[in-house]
Amino acid sequence: MEAACAAAHMGMKTLLCTLNIKMMANTPCNPHIGGSAKGIVVREIDALGGMMGVAADHHPLQIKMLNTAKGPGVQCLRAQVDKYGYPAYMQSLVLAIPGLTVKECEVKRLLFDERKVYGILTGGNEEITGKSVIITTGTYMESTIISGTEVHPGGPDGEHSSQGLSRCLQEMGLEIFRLKTGTPPRIKKSSIDFSRTEIQLGQNGELAFSFLTKEFTPLEKQLPCYLLYTSPDTLNIIRQNLDKSAVFNGVIKGVGPRYCPSIESKVVRFADKPRHQLFLEPETEFGESIYLQGFSTGFSHDIQERLVHSLPGLEHAEILKWSYQIEYDAVKPLQFRPTLETKKYEGLYGAGQICGTSGYEEAAGLGLLAGINASLKIKGEEPLILRRDESYIGVMIDDLVTKGTEEPYRLMSSRAEYRLLLRHDNADLRLTPHGHRVGLISDERFETFTKKYNDIDEAIHVMETTNISDKKGCAAYLIKNGFVDTMEGHKGIDLLKCPGLFYRDISKFMPELQGFKFSEGDLLALETKVKYEGYIAKELRDAAETRKLENIKLPVGVDYTKVDGLALEARQKLNAVQPLTIGQASRISGVNPADISILILTLRKKGLL
Repeated sequence: MEAACAAAHMGMKTLLCTLNIKMMANTPCNPHIGGSAKGIVVREIDALGGMMGVAADHHPLQIKMLNTAKGPGVQCLRAQVDKYGYPAYMQSLVLAIPGLTVKECEVKRLLFDERKVYGILTGGNEEITGKSVIITTGTYMESTIISGTEVHPGGPDGEHSSQGLSRCLQEMGLEIFRLKTGTPPRIKKSSIDFSRTEIQLGQNGELAFSFLTKEFTPLEKQLPCYLLYTSPDTLNIIRQNLDKSAVFNGVIKGVGPRYCPSIESKVVRFADKPRHQLFLEPETEFGESIYLQGFSTGFSHDIQERLVHSLPGLEHAEILKWSYQIEYDAVKPLQFRPTLETKKYEGLYGAGQICGTSGYEEAAGLGLLAGINASLKIKGEEPLILRRDESYIGVMIDDLVTKGTEEPYRLMSSRAEYRLLLRHDNADLRLTPHGHRVGLISDERFETFTKKYNDIDEAIHVMETTNISDKKGCAAYLIKNGFVDTMEGHKGIDLLKCPGLFYRDISKFMPELQGFKFSEGDLLALETKVKYEGYIAKELRDAAETRKLENIKLPVGVDYTKVDGLALEARQKLNAVQPLTIGQASRISGVNPADISILILTLRKKGLL
């Protein structure tokens, strides 16, 4: 969806091929958007001019900011969206975009020659040509559904799998690997005893993924989620039946996600834990379906039923949909360039699960960049390659094309070395200029963005240069917040740097600030900039040092097996990745600092650097 929308918005005549139009933007697993690091990715998508944030803000079932007790580097938004409302709204937006045609068909093969992909062949033997092809097959490519020992072809949510394209890619010389993910049972709401669980509410406030959103869902219109834990009986049933789980009995061949394991994997991996945390989350506003988060399993239906009934409050639960595991084909991500174009074929791009990722947000971020870069290449313009210090999307792409992955890749804040720079509040500051340059951010929106940060900088300047004029009011405020008042003059900026003191309160004592009108999001950006100024400055210095290595470009097509002095592993890894810069080369696993020094010296001697 993001790839097609980006291309169409950039003026490309775009065709989106899908197996089922009604399933576009479907959320086959948990219908939630955001979470750790992922919530910031959705902000980045919006800041670049993508679609996901706007759709996620359209009547969420619940929304909250996570990690508010921690620093701004890990705070992120999470929304429970409606399984039917979210895709319906996204479809209404997409189907109205000029220049974007949606065609319901199955793509069987690509049209290609020795160096370039130039179109597709559909199941109806229709050839359609184009200047670029972006493959976004999700978990559908040669996919199989697995429960216990039962295996059959199929896609998520009862859809058909995509057949034929994977074989074509292998014929083209692309390396394919098998991945696995899963989804838990859905429970009938009226059959659950919620008194046995702990209620989990959303939050009030101006909470939104999109910088365009002006209407917010109040807490009283949000639906609650519920926390519960496995019982001792749950763990006993699992341990006694591991040989009947597809996760352990050899039926599943694909590698599953490390950070979203099945319940039986958690019980085995964390054998010392007496219980495991689960959540009951609504899938839709008016329906009965409740998502049992954390309870994905590879057991057969009869054992699933016993497991569900062993949970507190679910003793008499009615299962609306069984848990299943799904295996599917993907392309090993080291075969992609940082632009998400394949190294072997011009005009062929990938995005989402076919690149080895898991998650809606990761897929949307990759789709957006693939759509942008495919369009820029057609226009003859420079690609958009986001750095690790300016976006989580940049971290993800660099991880995939530099390090690769052997399991479904998931973004987490710990993957980013500069996460204080990659915050929820400043996604627009980091990326909106890029979005404007490539044509996804309108001049009007860019002017609003520019004014916002001009006002923030001006307000900070006022606070840096002006003393508090209402000394009596300020003294009472300080005493109320545990400070010892000296009745001396205070600069506004000195107060804002103090823990527990905030701009809205301080501005009441400074008439010079009354002309500024800031939203909650604007204030979060302003206060974070001031309160964390020293830490942010340090990360900016560190990032600038790292960028020096990124500025040392490597020649294309080097045969690293012939570079004397490099360790054998380094030669093999460098040859496989073909890094564009010394910085990228230094991040390849198996390439050590000594290898980098030898590489620089050797290439300089040969006049290649």
